[in-house]
Amino acid sequence: METGSIVVALIALAIGFAIGAGVLYYLDHQRANGRLKLAEQEAQSLQQQAQIQAQEVQRRASEQSKQVVDEANESALRRRRDLDREDERMQRRREDLDNRFERMEQREQALNKRQSRLDKQQLDLTKLEEERAIELQRIAQMTTDEAKAELMQLAEQEARNDVARIIRQVEAEAKEEAENRAREVISMTVQRLASEHVAEIAVSVINLPSDEMKGRIIGRNGRNIRAFEMAAGVDVIVDDTPEAITISSFDPIRREVAKRSMGKLVVDGRIHPARIEKLIEDSRAEVDAIIRQEGERAAYEVGVPGLHPEIIKLLGRLKFRSSYGQNMHAHAIESAQIAGMIAAELGADVMIAKAGGLLHDIGKAIDHEVEGTHAQIGAEIAKRYGLHPRVVNAIASHHHEVEQEYVESYIVEAADAISGARPGARRESLESYVRRVRTLEEIANSFDGVEQSYALQAGREVRIIVRPDVVDDLKALQLSRDIARKIEESMQYPGQIKVQVIRETRAVEFAR
Repeated sequence: METGSIVVALIALAIGFAIGAGVLYYLDHQRANGRLKLAEQEAQSLQQQAQIQAQEVQRRASEQSKQVVDEANESALRRRRDLDREDERMQRRREDLDNRFERMEQREQALNKRQSRLDKQQLDLTKLEEERAIELQRIAQMTTDEAKAELMQLAEQEARNDVARIIRQVEAEAKEEAENRAREVISMTVQRLASEHVAEIAVSVINLPSDEMKGRIIGRNGRNIRAFEMAAGVDVIVDDTPEAITISSFDPIRREVAKRSMGKLVVDGRIHPARIEKLIEDSRAEVDAIIRQEGERAAYEVGVPGLHPEIIKLLGRLKFRSSYGQNMHAHAIESAQIAGMIAAELGADVMIAKAGGLLHDIGKAIDHEVEGTHAQIGAEIAKRYGLHPRVVNAIASHHHEVEQEYVESYIVEAADAISGARPGARRESLESYVRRVRTLEEIANSFDGVEQSYALQAGREVRIIVRPDVVDDLKALQLSRDIARKIEESMQYPGQIKVQVIRETRAVEFAR
């Protein structure tokens, strides 16, 4: 019984499940059909919207394409109008070129006709020129080449005269300008410089308290004076001059030592050979100290520092050296100051100019001991102690023994000449003066065409009279230069010498 109930219950349960499944299927089917209808409605709606949008896009595209076509047509129309205008302009230019070419052809034809006429006239002129030349040759009895040669000679002579005139004019202008500038610089330099006049001496006079001192100086059998002369290397002259003796020597250092020693002996009164030798040694030491002091003073006064001690010593020795009556130590300082002033005015190296002016005569300190000119000796000394090459050249070339390579060399030469040529600076012996004047006249007379020559103004000018039939104006100008150059090469002189060439023609006739 219970089993049948279970089966019935199971069957009922299965039938319930089947009915539930069918109901569920039906419900799902209905929901699916509803969703399908909704989807179909949405698709139709979307299709309608797409169609509307496509129609709108097609309409806009149609409008844009129409606008583009219209713009293209309008641009093409404008381009066509521009091309038409350009074509018209080109046509007008072509017509203008055709007209111009036609006018050029007409002008060329006219020029050809004119050239033909000119050629014909040229032929006629050539024939007339040949006929005229033949006639001129017949009249002048001279060929064309001869006439050309004569004309060339005349032209050359005129050119030479013109050249001589131009040279004189340019030289006069340059000389005037140079003289004005030089006069200005030199006058300024001399005004700024104050120097003493000096005199050259080769003897020293020692004043004595009485004539009895002469006997004591001479000593028994002359032993004192002999000892003094041997130790000092000088000559002692005892003559009739009252209360004075003379010490003579061409070496200024020995003379200064002897002068100081004799003065000490006279004051001391103890005169014998041992005392003489002692005092001479002391005086030598004093003079050496003075030499160093004077060398240092000159360098300091001029403003040339850093000189070698040996150069300082040689510079100090110039204190006791003179030339033509001018003290070389003072001359060196003066030349250095003048050179520095001129260099400052001309924009040159002032220190080089000062050093060259200070040391240009340094060779004179030992020129009596070493072979060679004082310029060569001084240059060797300067080179040996490492001075600047410009200073060496200034020393070596201040008497034109070597070529002057720098502007400072010319300045040193000018300063040396100014210092030596200023009034009262030097004096010259009669023998030297006569020799210089005679040499000037001999140099002038050695040139061809010189008729007479005269040395004037104490040998500072030489006046030369030339033969006018031998020397023309241009040769006179060249002759003055050649004579001046030969004087510079063969003579030594302070300052400058004026060379004046005179050419004149005199015509003399007698009235009867």
